Amino acid sequence: MGDILWNLGAFIVALGILVAVHEYGHFWVARRNGVKVERFSIGFGKPIWRRMGRDGTEYVLAMIPLGGYVKMLDGRVDEVPVHLQEQAFNNKSVWARMAIVVAGPMANFAFAIFAFWLMFLIGVPAVKPVLNDVTLASPAAEGGLAPGMEILAIDGKPVRTWEEVNFALIGRLGDDETLFEVADSSGQRSQVRIPLAEWQFDPDETSPITALGLVPVGPELTLTVAQVVDNGPAAVAGVQPGDTLLAINGEPLADWRQLVSLVQASPEVPMELEVTRAGQSLSLTLIPERRESRDRVIGYAGVAPQVLPVAEEYRFEHSYGPLAAIGAGVSRTWDLTVLTFQMLGKLLTGIVSVDNLSGPISIAKGAGISADYGLVYFLSFMALVSVNLGIINLLPLPVLDGGHLLFYVIEAVTGRPVPEKVQEIGFKIGAALLMMLMGLALFNDFARL
Repeated sequence: MGDILWNLGAFIVALGILVAVHEYGHFWVARRNGVKVERFSIGFGKPIWRRMGRDGTEYVLAMIPLGGYVKMLDGRVDEVPVHLQEQAFNNKSVWARMAIVVAGPMANFAFAIFAFWLMFLIGVPAVKPVLNDVTLASPAAEGGLAPGMEILAIDGKPVRTWEEVNFALIGRLGDDETLFEVADSSGQRSQVRIPLAEWQFDPDETSPITALGLVPVGPELTLTVAQVVDNGPAAVAGVQPGDTLLAINGEPLADWRQLVSLVQASPEVPMELEVTRAGQSLSLTLIPERRESRDRVIGYAGVAPQVLPVAEEYRFEHSYGPLAAIGAGVSRTWDLTVLTFQMLGKLLTGIVSVDNLSGPISIAKGAGISADYGLVYFLSFMALVSVNLGIINLLPLPVLDGGHLLFYVIEAVTGRPVPEKVQEIGFKIGAALLMMLMGLALFNDFARL
């Protein structure tokens, strides 16, 4: 329950900030164009707080924190007094209306730049993209990558951290190959082509890095137990914190990943587990719990290892000065924008499965996790969602900003507004498509739960 409340709280804070930024974009440009704003609302439904400003705008916080709106004086909606005709939205030039509509998404992009600027100014703990190992029979192994290599660039774009490697690989989904520039332990540089034709991954099960066969230098998972879940299979078997795991069914364990693979492959199958405790060897019977994960069944033990930190030589603080951080923020926002458009295109063409769509539950979980890690990670999360919010609102669906913008572009080209009847039909179709998309995202959220 505590995790749920934490995730919900982080979600409300993040969404509230992003909605406020988006709506303020509309509000600010509307006021600059002489449009009277009647209400500025964060949230929908019954107001829980309201105040009338000196500018004549009513400011509202409402019960349902899943969006917001700016209500402008508009003759198409209400009767406008003669003395206020000049302040009505519908009486402004088509260019002014276009600016007001596009200002919301632009504010989201501006916020992403600010969030990344602040993140890079504070500094992000990072790990150099050095390979600890390469999985056998993987695309990485087939391409010729080897342990000890450091990844310097992917398809010509420099990468400094594993996060940047991850983003670069996501954008390659569906491609035939990718080009890595690497340096071996002696500093010798070379280029390696990695085949991607057979490369696939489920984002709920693994990362692009792991699916490609890359094993990063990172925290070392030991075979010493740090935590045992109460009443879990490991606890029932008698495993205790501090135990060192030696073998399963007589097979010596080389590392924690081997243990995970064996347990996941043996749901409800008794396993003889050899451990050492206080210098004594013990034999325990572990029966992994059966759990469903997407389209397969796996075993679960309920045990976590002690973790040794990353070696100092691979760690650094990814940070910039105040001016350089602006450039880094703009670059990261641009990269995210391009990546999002790429993924939307691959979603429409079927290269990326619709199972990868996420709804509010997944976003809330991501908000809680990022807030758990600290401010810089929460800033990164909000920047990511802000970019996506800006792009989604620019889609040419009539119920979104992009749909309104499309109608105004047509008006600017033809010299006359799109007929009300056509707009009404468009809004109905757009609303239906948006509801279908939201329903699919929610379905995926519940499937992940």
